[in-house]
Amino acid sequence: MIYSLQGELTHWEQGLAVVECGGVGYACRTTMNTLAKIRDQGKVKLFTYLHVTENALDLFGFADNSELQSFKQLISVSGVGPKAALSVLSDITPSKLALCIATGDSKTLTKSPGIGAKIAQRIVLELKDKVAKEQKISSAELASPSSVGGSAVSEAITALQTLGFTPAQCATALSGADPDSTVEELIKFGLKNLA
Repeated sequence: MIYSLQGELTHWEQGLAVVECGGVGYACRTTMNTLAKIRDQGKVKLFTYLHVTENALDLFGFADNSELQSFKQLISVSGVGPKAALSVLSDITPSKLALCIATGDSKTLTKSPGIGAKIAQRIVLELKDKVAKEQKISSAELASPSSVGGSAVSEAITALQTLGFTPAQCATALSGADPDSTVEELIKFGLKNLA
């Protein structure tokens, strides 16, 4: 398996970066976030994932390991293929994805092309435990008004924290709540799950 590629970026276009290593150009499918980071650099390093199917071998490359890990998590979900995973990671960062999953905000995921409501809910459901173990989401991120779910969710998390609950407990308690709920509804929902 190819762990990473380091070489000259010889070509890039939407969703694709070509890295030349030892006279061979490797075409790596990638996200818009990775392209934004590497397109102005000459020498680049991409962390890679080789996706093997019956008809093809596709190489995927990412500017950092956290994006690669998020990609692997996404494609482990039933019904989410590499194209859909790239779509999600082109729209949001790995930390924002972890925050979406931790807070149960499947609505944000549906903004990515190819991700419907059912798939988004499945992503949240299947990855919730993995993300809780592998990702460390800071209390500042959870309480931030600009975080996933908008200000109502962040206000509810802040209110629950003042009652003595940890940010992780608050995020878990609010997962699955309708992000369009009022602050009061979210607090009631959270308290019911924390009881």
